[in-house]
Amino acid sequence: MNKKVLWTTGYAFLNIAYFAAFCTVHACAAVFLMARGFTNTQVGILLATANITSALFQPFIADVIDKKGWLTNRRFILISCMVILAGSLLLRFISDNKAVIFIIYALIYMIQFAYQPVMTALCFEYQKKGCGIVYGLARGLGSAGFAVTSAFIGRAVEVSGADLLPTVTAIIMAVSLVAVFFYKPSDNAASEGDSESGAITEKAHSRITDFFRTYPAFMLFVLATICFFFAHNMINDFMIQIIRHLGGGETELGYSNFLQAILELPVMALIGFVLRKVSPAKLLVFSGAAFFVKILILIFAQNMVWMFVSQSFQLFAYAVFIPAGAYYVSHTMAENDQVKGQAYVTSAITIGGVFSNLISGVILDNLGMSPMLITGTVVCFVGVLISFAALKSPARKGESAL
Repeated sequence: MNKKVLWTTGYAFLNIAYFAAFCTVHACAAVFLMARGFTNTQVGILLATANITSALFQPFIADVIDKKGWLTNRRFILISCMVILAGSLLLRFISDNKAVIFIIYALIYMIQFAYQPVMTALCFEYQKKGCGIVYGLARGLGSAGFAVTSAFIGRAVEVSGADLLPTVTAIIMAVSLVAVFFYKPSDNAASEGDSESGAITEKAHSRITDFFRTYPAFMLFVLATICFFFAHNMINDFMIQIIRHLGGGETELGYSNFLQAILELPVMALIGFVLRKVSPAKLLVFSGAAFFVKILILIFAQNMVWMFVSQSFQLFAYAVFIPAGAYYVSHTMAENDQVKGQAYVTSAITIGGVFSNLISGVILDNLGMSPMLITGTVVCFVGVLISFAALKSPARKGESAL
């Protein structure tokens, strides 16, 4: 088998497993927690706590990995899989202690977010060693894994109950653990193919002020990302409430998640071809506009048809943003800043989730659905304006604008 196909297949499998578990942990968080007696506000507080911790944890871990010590991308992923596996097994058997459930679920949620940028960095690390991974295709298949899981898990939960969720997560993490353990390049991997990273080698910028001073457009990109994912997380974390408001239930939740995830596959698979014509920065602005339209539609939605129309904009929003953001970091940042760059993007996504979790649940409980969605739409529009400003700024200090 062609070695490029082999490495891409292996990385695709890691992504499929990761995003299948992402579905059971993140997309179904409200379903599981509300089944254990949590209110909307309590769900928001738990997810905000997990997101804040993750946002602080990710750059720290990235800096440690960038220093090329014992902790590598692969080893951190292995540790993360073990923690999520253990936590999921505990959740399966703890049903009446909300404080313990809060701590364990927040830990699982945080760790799974924390190793997402490390998964991306692993790809570009292996590319540099000559492993020839096609990132967009592998990441798109990860979204397909999320889609397939979503298609079945909603109905399965309706039939078997929310206790099924940690069981499925534990099984997926066990498989991931084995897969990651065996997925590593040999010592002579550098001769196996061509690197796609194109990273620049120079002194690492460990301090956040130095980092943003070196990459001025990146700071604006981070701010815009927070705004985009405020809206994105508002929809995802409280999707079951939005769907119930429109007359659906857990089955429709599964279908909705399936639709938006399966649409990501063709876009991510072809993003490499698009990037030959359009810069990552311009694609990021385009995706931000799609995030805005996606949530705007929900303000006026009257039934599930419009929910599905809204989810279809995932094709231009999240599906474009994730690979474009990864390539933007890979092609504009020094080699020793690569993991930190990916981590800052994921931290921005996480911080957007923090503000969304803190605000959305409270608005939903006290004011209702429409005020919550209007708030998300306004914040997302601000992100679009900021992203236009980022497009006009230099990617690196001393360079011309993007």
